Amino acid sequence: MGPIASAEMRPLAGNGPARTAPRTRARDFRHEPAIDPDICWQAIYSRDPRFDGRFFIGTTTTGIYCRNICPVPFAKPRNIVLFACAAAAESAGFRPCKRCQAQAAPGTPAWLGTSAVVNRAFRLILEGALSEGNVTELAERMGIGSRHLRRLFVQHLGAPPLKIAMTRRIHLARNLIEESGLPMTQIAFCSGFKSIRDFNHAIRLSTGQSPSELRRAADAQQSFAPSSGLELRLPYRRPFDWSSLIAFLRRRAIPGVELVTEDSYQRTIEMDGVPGYLTVKPDTTGPRLVVSLETNGAKGLEQVVERIRRIFDLGADPVQIASHLSRDPKLRPLLKQRPGLRVPGVWNGFEAAVLAVLGQKLTSAGSNRSVTRLIQMFGTPVDTPIHGLKYLFPGPEAIARADLSKAGISNVRANILRNLASSTIRRHLTFSTLRTLEQTVSQVGAACGIDESTANYIAMRAFGEPDAFPSREPALMRSLAGRKTIVSPAQANAMADQWRPWRAYAAMHLAQ
Repeated sequence: MGPIASAEMRPLAGNGPARTAPRTRARDFRHEPAIDPDICWQAIYSRDPRFDGRFFIGTTTTGIYCRNICPVPFAKPRNIVLFACAAAAESAGFRPCKRCQAQAAPGTPAWLGTSAVVNRAFRLILEGALSEGNVTELAERMGIGSRHLRRLFVQHLGAPPLKIAMTRRIHLARNLIEESGLPMTQIAFCSGFKSIRDFNHAIRLSTGQSPSELRRAADAQQSFAPSSGLELRLPYRRPFDWSSLIAFLRRRAIPGVELVTEDSYQRTIEMDGVPGYLTVKPDTTGPRLVVSLETNGAKGLEQVVERIRRIFDLGADPVQIASHLSRDPKLRPLLKQRPGLRVPGVWNGFEAAVLAVLGQKLTSAGSNRSVTRLIQMFGTPVDTPIHGLKYLFPGPEAIARADLSKAGISNVRANILRNLASSTIRRHLTFSTLRTLEQTVSQVGAACGIDESTANYIAMRAFGEPDAFPSREPALMRSLAGRKTIVSPAQANAMADQWRPWRAYAAMHLAQ
C-alpha cells in the first residue's frame, strides 16, 4: 500500500553514461509523492546522502525495504516499489534492511506540503497523541471523522495513523535494544507498548527476529558499545550546521537549567514527574546526535525524543528548504555560507513564552539577570553531578502564585506572565501543534498580550512553525533593507511572502 510508483524503463536526462529510470504509471499512485519519482531514481543511482530518509525502496522479491544509500546492489527496477515513508513500506509487508538499517533513517518529511489535516495530525502523533488515546480521539481533535482521517493518511502517506505510530514505536524500541543495556521489559514500556506480548509480537513481525536475537546480533557486530544507561542516536539529514545552532542556544542558555558548550547541550528535564538531565552531542561516526538520558524513570520517552528532535530541528529537509529559498538572490549567498542552518526549538513551549516576555527575541538573548533571579527564586532545585545544572524551570503553577517583583520583573511584564500562566493552567493556551500558524499567533498574542512579531518568534521555537516570521526584529529588517533605510514590518512581510512556507528559515539566515 502506498507506493510512489512502479516501473517501465526510460532514459534519464543528464551528462555521462545513459541511465534508465522507471516510467511512472498513473494507476500505481496511491498518494501524492513527497518528491518526483525521477528524482528518487537519480538518488538511487547516485546513492546521494542528501535524500536519505526522503523515500524508501522496497524489493518485491525479498520483502525488504532500504534507504537510497544502502551499500547492497538494488534489484531490477521492475522488482522495486518506492515508498514515501517507512510506515508505508512496513504497512505493505516489507521489513527494514539489516545492512543500511532502514529503520534508523532520518524521519521522513513526506507529510510536508500535503493535506493540512494530515500535517497537523502527524505532528500530534509524534507528540504521543496515540500513546494514550486512539484514532477516534485524534480525529475528534482534528474536527473530522475517524474514517476520513484514516483515508487521508493512506492517501498522503500510504499508511493509516496507527501504523505510523506503531512504526515509530518499533524503531524507538529497536534503537534501545541495539544501543543500550536496558532490560527488555523496561524498553517495552518506555517505548510505548502496553504489554510485553505486544512488544515481542511487533518486533518479530517488523524485523523477523525476537528482541533478544536483535540484541545478540548488535553485540556481535559491536557497531556501538552497549550502555547501562539510556542512550539514543537520533539521525538527521545533511547538511547540518551544528556550530550555528549550538551558538544560538548558547547565547540563550537558561542559567541553572541549561549548560551549553561548543560540542554539547545539557539541561535538566522532568519525565512524568521524575527529574533528570540529558546530554546531546554530535556523533563523530555519522549524521546523528548522541543523546544520553539520566533519570530514574523512562515513562514518556517518546515525548522526550520528539522534544529533543524539536530543539535541534532534526526533521528539517535542508535540500528542499534551500532549493526553495535559493530562488531569491538575496538569500542565495547566505544559504551557501551556512548550509544546513536549522531553526532551534525549545524543550517546553511555556519556557519559550516566558523568555520572550522577558525580552528574548530572534536577535536578542534578553535579560539574563531577570531570568537568573526567576530560576533561582521559583525554580525547583534538583541534584545533578554537573556543575551549573541546579534547577527545573518553574511551571505555570509556580509562576501564577509567585511574587515576580522579587525577581526584579516589572509590573507590566509580571502581569503578562501571570496571564500566560493562568491561560496555560486553564488550557486556553496548550502549546499544541494542532492549530494553524495564524491560529497559533492569535492564541499566543491573546494569552500573553504581546505583539504579532513576538508571537511569531514563539511559534518558531515552541511550535516548530516553519513559516513563522518575526517581522519586527530590528536586525532582520536591517538585513532586508540592505544599504537603504530600515524597512517597516509591513514591507518585511511583503518581501517575505515569496519564501513561504519556509519563512522561519529565511529569518534565521537574515538574523545571523
